[in-house]
Amino acid sequence: MTITLYGIPNCDTVKRARAWLAGQGATVQFHDFKKAGVPADRLAAWVASAGWERVLNRQGTTWRKLDEAQKAAVVDAASAQALMRDQASVVKRPVVEWPDGAITVGFDEADFARRV
Repeated sequence: MTITLYGIPNCDTVKRARAWLAGQGATVQFHDFKKAGVPADRLAAWVASAGWERVLNRQGTTWRKLDEAQKAAVVDAASAQALMRDQASVVKRPVVEWPDGAITVGFDEADFARRV
């Protein structure tokens, strides 16, 4: 079964997650947000599963560089998804779709170990 990992290749957390999964011998399909964008249908599934507050990365550089009006406009799942479709770098990374249908956001080695 294949694990799908979404992110940006130069993101340190994505690098750690990919290296950890490779070390476990997991089969991983990587989806690069920079090259392929954020798939709208998958984004909706991530938000439904994890909540938009978890999927939206308010700690990163891209968020901090947004003007205050853009930040203030993010008030619900719809507005968060619109921003994440336009600015892929505000999606918290990595987003992982596991073979059992589960979705995780971020890298937690202990959690990954339970799933692989």
